[in-house]
This record gives sequence, C-alpha cells and structure tokens, in this order.
Amino acid sequence: MSDCLCLDCKKDANSLSDSVKLRVKKRRTELTELIEKNPGIQFRDIMRQTKLKNGVLSHHLRILEKTESILVERVPRQTRFYPRNFSEEESKVAKALRRKTPRDIIYTLMLNDVKDNNKKGLEFSQIVDNVSKSPSTVSIYLSQLLRDKIVKITLDYDHKKRYHLLNKKLIDRLIEDYHPGRLDKPVSGFEDIINSL
Repeated sequence: MSDCLCLDCKKDANSLSDSVKLRVKKRRTELTELIEKNPGIQFRDIMRQTKLKNGVLSHHLRILEKTESILVERVPRQTRFYPRNFSEEESKVAKALRRKTPRDIIYTLMLNDVKDNNKKGLEFSQIVDNVSKSPSTVSIYLSQLLRDKIVKITLDYDHKKRYHLLNKKLIDRLIEDYHPGRLDKPVSGFEDIINSL
C-alpha cells in the first residue's frame, strides 16, 4: 500500500477509517468550491489559498478532473481550472478577467463603450490612454481578446476602427458573480513581458 490516504490509491478502501474518508471528501469539496468561486484560477493560486503541498494538490486535482468534477485547461506555461458547467465562452472571458491588462481593457470598454457624438466604441488610442500601458502591450492583449471573440471591431464613417465588447451581459454577469482579480496578486509589468513572448 502507498503512503497516500486517498480512497483512490488504496487497494482496500474499506480498510480506511471513517475520519480519513471524511477528510478526503472534505478536501475535494473545498477544492471544488474554490474553483467554482474563482473560475480560471491557476494552480499556484489554489496552492497559495489552500496551503496544500504541490504533490497533494496535484493528486486531488487529477482525481477531480478524472471524475469530471472540474474542467482543466492546459496551455504552455499555465494550467487553469474551471467549474464543470462552464462553457468555452465563459472560460475565455473568465481567463481574460483574471489577468490585469486584459481585465483593464475589458473594464475600459465596459465603462466607455457608449454613444458619444453618435459614435459607439473606442478607438485604439483611447484604450491605450485609459489602460495606461504601452501601445504594443495593449495591442498584444487586444489581439488575444479579438481572437477569443470577447472584443469586436467596427469601422465608423471615417473608416476608423472602433472596439466593442461582444457579449456585455455575459461579462457583466461574470464580473458580478466572481469579482475577478480578487485572488490575483499584483505582478507589475512582469506578466505582460512574459505573456508577450
């Protein structure tokens, strides 16, 4: 038998005490609830919140994924966790809202995408001014938001590009329900540099 007290690792689960079974169930319930409250949360954030060791957390998250209690998105350099009932569109928006610069772009569009002299949406320079990042950084993240179909472009009568949010109701609901950024620790511009590579 292994040293793990997990029900899935024991050959004879009946030999486990009720208190051990209860602890395992409680831990997985806590992890599932944390992910449901923080869709798009990364592994390190979960580890920081739960104070679980890397191997223990990996084991429980693998079991939760295997039992389809959570959804897992793996991309180079990061793994994100979502509630099992999250759609792909919700996942993309939640992921963008958990990162500072994309969140700032979305908030800027949310607050300023109103009729102004019969023009709707914001020009690129207006977004840059509001987000207070370099044009190249804003361009990188805006391109990703366009690819993820969170933002769209329209042309005004002067053939100037204007940026709009595609699904304001969904974004507003996710902001209201999950308050993204609450767990994200500030990382200055380092995240922007790494993600632009």
